[in-house]
Amino acid sequence: MSISVCITIVTHNSGRYIEPCLNHISRQTHRPLELVVVDNASTDGTREILARFESRIRVIHNDRNAGFAAAQNQAIAASESDWVLILNPDAALLPGFVQQLVEAGQLDGKVGAVCGRLLSADRDLEPLTPRLIDSAGMYFTPAMRHFDRGWHEPDDGRFREMEYVFGASGAAALYRREMIADISEGANFFDPEFFAYREDADVAWRSQLLGWRCLYVPDAVGYHVRSVTPGNRRDVPSVLNMHSVKNRFLMRIKNTPVSLYRRFWLPATVRDLLVVGGCLLWEQKSLPAFWGIAKCLPRALEQRRWIMTRRRVTDESLAEWFSAGLFAKPVAEVALPVKA
Repeated sequence: MSISVCITIVTHNSGRYIEPCLNHISRQTHRPLELVVVDNASTDGTREILARFESRIRVIHNDRNAGFAAAQNQAIAASESDWVLILNPDAALLPGFVQQLVEAGQLDGKVGAVCGRLLSADRDLEPLTPRLIDSAGMYFTPAMRHFDRGWHEPDDGRFREMEYVFGASGAAALYRREMIADISEGANFFDPEFFAYREDADVAWRSQLLGWRCLYVPDAVGYHVRSVTPGNRRDVPSVLNMHSVKNRFLMRIKNTPVSLYRRFWLPATVRDLLVVGGCLLWEQKSLPAFWGIAKCLPRALEQRRWIMTRRRVTDESLAEWFSAGLFAKPVAEVALPVKA
């Protein structure tokens, strides 16, 4: 029986990257492979480029920028494939990427997400020299911050074991349709209130709470142009920094069990105070994030109740992922403790 995959891409003034991104997709070996692109009101020629591919892809045109999360929900709903590969337009996948992720994901029915080894790319979607890692999966710290494993470390043979990780980077993440249906909040897999940034971490945390696993497959290789990094906030449009601040707190409100906060309250609270202080002293344009949190709070609390009611993992198994130094679990050693 063939396993269907749909690649979903959201564009917004992505003219620099979208054509090479689509050309790399055309070289994928997996079949059947569907491609859905949602364009968020691009004005830079992106729509004209997409028109040249109209015989091979399905394009949905939005008349406004609905944000990454909401547009990805549109794309996901437009397909009924067995797996969905969320892909950024500034990413390029080497041949075999999709096939390797699907084959690995089929080995474990509890795997809801699969990710590959992403390497850093320049603005021409070519790998940097020397080669550097962009993401080998996602991990969380005791301060409840999330990072990409291996970011900007040399691609010199490290991160070459198949492992379970906390979550997948939204730059290129394969999701099982069954998991999408299980953890979606109504029709929303990604939280549309997030607009942009941290929506992948929110999904990863929710999926962990509901008992799903994420598998890292190092032999599946792609390249990614990362425009937003931990050290370049001043180069990012202020509205995106604002969403980043808003979303970090909304994600915590929705997904943090009381037991987890009790365990890590000190590093988490210190980090929270640093974020609030940074907004007050240096990044005042992010202060509207706190009004946004207040507006979203009733809905976030409702989502929290829904998530916690359906939570399937024990306190201990979840807390392991937030402990200092645990960035992955060997495939052979994983046993998923569940609540009775």
